[in-house]
Amino acid sequence: MTKLYAIGEVLIDFIPQQKGVSLKDVVSFERAPGGAPANVAAAVAKYGHNASIITKLGQDSFGDFLLEVLNDVGVETDKVLRTAEANTALAFVSLTEDGEREFSFYRKPSADLLFQEDELEADWFQKGDILHFCSVDLVESPMKHAHKKAISLMKNSGGLISFDPNVRLPLWDNPSDCREAILEFIPHAHVVKISDEELEFITGLTDTEQAIHSLFTGDVQAVIFTKGAKGADLYVKGQKWESKGYKVGVQDTTGAGDAFIGGFLYQLLVSGTTSENLTNVLAENYEQFLQFANASGALTATAKGAISALPTKEQILQLIEEQSDPS
Repeated sequence: MTKLYAIGEVLIDFIPQQKGVSLKDVVSFERAPGGAPANVAAAVAKYGHNASIITKLGQDSFGDFLLEVLNDVGVETDKVLRTAEANTALAFVSLTEDGEREFSFYRKPSADLLFQEDELEADWFQKGDILHFCSVDLVESPMKHAHKKAISLMKNSGGLISFDPNVRLPLWDNPSDCREAILEFIPHAHVVKISDEELEFITGLTDTEQAIHSLFTGDVQAVIFTKGAKGADLYVKGQKWESKGYKVGVQDTTGAGDAFIGGFLYQLLVSGTTSENLTNVLAENYEQFLQFANASGALTATAKGAISALPTKEQILQLIEEQSDPS
């Protein structure tokens, strides 16, 4: 069976037990496993397909906890290395009343950033696999160079590359460094997922359609433009397909975007998608793929945390059936 490989950070999100207060005023937090690549891998595994995470954790209790969580949800962890040179990454989050977030990260550096490119193996990947990554671990570090090698190895094996910039500006010395790193890596992806909050920052363009079309550079064949509760639009060169979101009670949006792309990549995997047939598969299945991804993201926002909030495949299909005309 083909496999989703996610490379990058696995961390602990400390979620506040109070909403509507700034981070400095939060009194107590609840521990939740997270990290965007890990969330995506967990979604794919929970929905029934093979998923593996490529990262490095500290030799600490937080690293032990994250390994247990990933194993419990079905993510393969044989490519998770451990180090005593740095601690497992932590992120403290505050939530507004509508579930939006403010982050503070503890990683200068964290263990994930120490993953070396020579710790990757060429025989890990095969045709039909997907490599997914985000921008958090594209800061100048050994892990950034490991990303470049992993992309090269996956392409040489005939696999597909997925990139969700997932902008987190507090992790960068300045916004321009973040934007430059994202623009450096976009041309290496076949699928790019970008949110309405990120589009103008990344492209520098205010016109939505013009900005999205500017992302079709290098190997990019498809762009998924997510709009939160309003759904998502899927673009390939010369075509656009729209979808609407699902009505749910939002508690915490942490991980909702990861659950969306995890659901979408799950559908690509079970459909036998490669870089050669990607646009044809999307043209034939866009409605089903977007429905599943939207429902995956929506249901994840109904509970706290990311991995711990992921729905089951059955819950996703039930929501799609209940709201067959989502709005």
